[in-house]
Amino acid sequence: MTRIDLITGLLGSGKTTFLLHYARYLLRHGERIAILENDFGAVNVDMVMLQELKGENCELGMIAGGCDAHCHRRRFKTQLINLGMQHFDRVLVEPSGIFDMDEFFDTLHESPLDRWFEIGSVLTVVDAQTDDVLPPQMEYLFGSEAACAGKLILSKWQPEVPAEEAVASALAHLNRSLEAIRCDRRFTAEDMLVRDFDALTDADFALLKAAGYRGSAYIKRFRPEDILSSVHYFMHIHIPDAQIRPVIGEIMADPACGRIYRLKGSLPAPDGWYKINATPESIEIDSVPDGQAVLIVIGDELHREAIDLHLQRVNTDPAYVSV
Repeated sequence: MTRIDLITGLLGSGKTTFLLHYARYLLRHGERIAILENDFGAVNVDMVMLQELKGENCELGMIAGGCDAHCHRRRFKTQLINLGMQHFDRVLVEPSGIFDMDEFFDTLHESPLDRWFEIGSVLTVVDAQTDDVLPPQMEYLFGSEAACAGKLILSKWQPEVPAEEAVASALAHLNRSLEAIRCDRRFTAEDMLVRDFDALTDADFALLKAAGYRGSAYIKRFRPEDILSSVHYFMHIHIPDAQIRPVIGEIMADPACGRIYRLKGSLPAPDGWYKINATPESIEIDSVPDGQAVLIVIGDELHREAIDLHLQRVNTDPAYVSV
C-alpha cells in the first residue's frame, strides 16, 4: 500500500517550506513520491516553490478550489484515485491553512482508496510567532488541524528566544485551542520537534516519517463553507522592487482592507521572480526561478476595492485586474 502523509498548519506557518525539505529527504533515499496541494483557491502559488522537485520520482498535483466543500472533496478523491493507481511509495498532502480534517480521514476510508492507501504521519507545523489570541475561526483551525498530529514541528523560532520558552508558549496556546473545542488531546514538549528547517537531519526526518497520527474527537465549531469565504485575486501586477515590502505592509495594516490572515503570491523580479508570503507578523520575500504575477489575499470581511487602491498606486502593469 502507498503511505500518505498529511502536513497541516495555519496560513503562513511554513508548511510548504517544510514540505520541500521533507520531500528532498525522501527522494535522496530512493522513494518515489507524489505531492498533492489541496487548496481552496483557484490559484496555488505554493506550487511554484515545489517545481524543483518535479521529475521521474516526484509528481506534483493540485486540487483547485472555486467550488463548494462537497465538490472539493470529490476532486480530492479523484486525484487520490489517480495517484493510487500509480503505486507511489508515499504521497504527501499539503492542504491550505483553512482545512476540514474530516476531508482527509473520511475520503481515505472510501473505496477503493481504503485498499490502496495507508495513513502514514500527520505532521503539524506550528508558527512560533502565532498571536496569543486569534480570531475565533483561526483558533478553531489551530486546534482542529493539530488534534490528530503524530508530531508537531515548530517554525519561525527566533534564536534570541530560549527554545524552552518558545515551545512552552506555543504549546500553551495550542492546548487552549484544543480545550475550546472539547478535545481531550494535550501536547507536551516531547511532541514537538524544534530545529531550523535547514538543520533537520536524516534522523529527524526518519522520526517524522514514523510519527503516525492520533485519533482525536472534537467539536466542529465552524462549517467549511463558513471558513472558506474570503479570498481575492489580484493579477497582472508589476511593482518596483523598493515598493513591494512597503505596499504589502500598508495592505496588511489597513483596517479598511479587512482582517487579513495571509497575502501570498509572486511578482516579477529583475532576474526572475519573487515569492511573497505575508502574515500580520511578517513579510517574507524570496527569489524563485518561476512564477506568475498574482497576489492572493485571504481573510475576513475583505474589501477588494480598498486593496485595489494600495496596489494600483504602485502597479505599472496596465492589464491589472482583481476578482
